Amino acid sequence: MTRSHTSLLVLFGAAGLLLLLAPDVFLIVFAGVLLAVFLHSGGAWIGARLGIRPAFGVGLFLALIVLALLGFGAAVAPAAIAEVEELARRLPEALTDLHDRIESYSIGAMVLERVTPDSLAGGAGGAAAMSAVSSTFGVLGNFVVVLFIGLYGAIDPGLYRRGLERLLEPALRSRGGRVLRAVGAALRNWLIAQLAAMAVVGGLTGLGLWLAGIPLAFALGLVAGLLAFIPNIGPVLAIAPALLLALPQGRTAVLVVLAVYLGVQALESYVVTPLLQQEKVSLAPALVIAAQLLAGVWFGLLGLALATPLTAALMTLVRVAYVENTLEDGAGGTSPGAAS
Repeated sequence: MTRSHTSLLVLFGAAGLLLLLAPDVFLIVFAGVLLAVFLHSGGAWIGARLGIRPAFGVGLFLALIVLALLGFGAAVAPAAIAEVEELARRLPEALTDLHDRIESYSIGAMVLERVTPDSLAGGAGGAAAMSAVSSTFGVLGNFVVVLFIGLYGAIDPGLYRRGLERLLEPALRSRGGRVLRAVGAALRNWLIAQLAAMAVVGGLTGLGLWLAGIPLAFALGLVAGLLAFIPNIGPVLAIAPALLLALPQGRTAVLVVLAVYLGVQALESYVVTPLLQQEKVSLAPALVIAAQLLAGVWFGLLGLALATPLTAALMTLVRVAYVENTLEDGAGGTSPGAAS
């Protein structure tokens, strides 16, 4: 076995071992890398236009994000807070109404008798509550880790890229750097497509609900746009509060909410996302669905949320490192045209 093969075996073996033994760590680090790609892309764009170093561009990009969030909050915070508070106030009423409707049926009454707060509070329910509390603190801690990985990676990505390159045999380092840059470009293109799709989902959902006269349209559209980051499960989670709010208004309101969400979801799934993904990232839809299914089963919700960018990175790695640099180069070197 050559030194090149040994270095590749050690590098991919370590990554595979980390994924096998500590998948949560692997996914959190990858989420931080995604954030780093986003911040560095914005900083590099600003730096190129202002003639400043990319690191200073990242700082300016962060400042612009903070200012935009503050300005957006100052402009819409009163209305948004009022809508969110009204949403929080109406949801219990909607749940009570749903409880009454279920209880009006004999089968529903039997189910409600078996599923009581007392039965959920003891035993496994108490353990589930403690798990929910601990997972909340875990989420906050993971967010901080992702944030710092993103910041450090965005400020000086070359430091980490050179560190990875040094794990390779010297003859492979130039090719390794080219592969890493290609993977970074694929993740950047995926982020652009994903953010655009989320904006479309949030805007169209809020607009459709507002035109239909559904209350709290802004808050519901915001929730739908944010949850669009999570494929498959996100739209289901987003439609639940809207249906609960529409339920007391009658069957017509429920059908309108279903029509809006299903229409927006169909437009996003079959028009917006395929066009954006085809333009920005070359990913086969069936491959994406299979990757989401596997990642969701193996790694849970975080794996499902990161399945598509992971697939984009992996396919770029295979294409650049294996297909182009190994198969096609080897074929080109042995072809009759090359020999003549």
